[in-house]
Amino acid sequence: MLYYLFEYLDKHFDLAGAGLFQFITFRSAMAFIVSLLFSTVYGKRIINYLQRKQVGESVRDLGLDGQVEKAGTPTMGGVIIILATLIPVLLFSIVDNVYIVILLVTTLWMGAIGFIDDYIKIFKKDKDGLKGRFKILGQVTLGIFVGAMLYFHPSVTMKEQLPTKYQYVSEQGAPVLFAEAKKSIKTTIPFLKDNELDYAAAISWVGDGAKDFAWLLFIPIVIFIITAVSNGANLTDGIDGLAAGSSAIIVLTLGVFSWVSGNIIFADYLDVMYIPNSGEMTVFIAAFVGALVGFLWYNTYPAQVFMGDTGSLTIGGIIAVLAIAVRKELLIPILAGIFLVENLSVILQVSFFKLTKKKYGVGRRIFKMSPLHHHYQKSGYHESKIVTRFWIVGIMLAVLTIVTLKLM
Repeated sequence: MLYYLFEYLDKHFDLAGAGLFQFITFRSAMAFIVSLLFSTVYGKRIINYLQRKQVGESVRDLGLDGQVEKAGTPTMGGVIIILATLIPVLLFSIVDNVYIVILLVTTLWMGAIGFIDDYIKIFKKDKDGLKGRFKILGQVTLGIFVGAMLYFHPSVTMKEQLPTKYQYVSEQGAPVLFAEAKKSIKTTIPFLKDNELDYAAAISWVGDGAKDFAWLLFIPIVIFIITAVSNGANLTDGIDGLAAGSSAIIVLTLGVFSWVSGNIIFADYLDVMYIPNSGEMTVFIAAFVGALVGFLWYNTYPAQVFMGDTGSLTIGGIIAVLAIAVRKELLIPILAGIFLVENLSVILQVSFFKLTKKKYGVGRRIFKMSPLHHHYQKSGYHESKIVTRFWIVGIMLAVLTIVTLKLM
């Protein structure tokens, strides 16, 4: 909203400093500051409110050190993250930007699913929360919306870099490096020189109509990614600070991709896809990172609040949509490697247990407990050490992901 106000003031009154709001970097910095202040200052008030309403975590005794002491800790703290993200985004972003619209819908939709799940667990005393099929239905619905918007919306375009011999000079005398904006569902394949993949090529067997039916492949892929990443974030939220800290690292990295992809100069220099209007997501990302860092103020060991599914499902959904929007979804297994490993540890544990039970009559385990962070707890590691080491691994994966910009 402030963007439009200062745009008007700059245009009609030539107000000093109003032009700053034209710069994404300035608005991103302001979004981060406001988000961080809100989540730290008003976060405490929200925690106190949750305590008064007895919105506390019910803990099953799984034999983990310090687990019983967590009972009664306020949960549903994801509300802090959501509010601390939405307020600065509405203030400082161009809210009718298609990418901002998609991210706002994602935040509210996944937040609502997580909120309902937490509400059932706490107030209805149902430890299973929202039935799995309804969660999946919600994730699929969001995937259809996001996939359809990215595929069909006329503002979602990209510009391909012109080969040197085809570059031409504009009327102003500047070299034109990119072709006209066009609809495309190309994505980036990491570590390959010829690194662009068009989803339509995967159904080339259809013939000339492949491009017209590519959405039949693209939308299911979007659904799968959103479901997988949001569930991965949910599983990672098991010990103090792990999900919020790991997510902040992932989102900050996606912010780099968003800013580079939306900046024609850096897109040219790094030889990456130039995606018009995508740079505006940097404002959302800055606000989101500020919210996560501010939430960590209260969520690090010993946690004063838990994010609950309200936070974890929202975080996962946003990360998935950001990665898809900047055409870096194939980098998710690397960038969100923590989420992937947590997911795989559960899948492997359950599958191996069922297989050995069927074969030997007694189920056996690969890990002492899953998800993976609980395995290390069972091995005697303090949860703060586990979290710190997971963060270090997350930073290493983030650096590796960014390096792919120059390996492409």
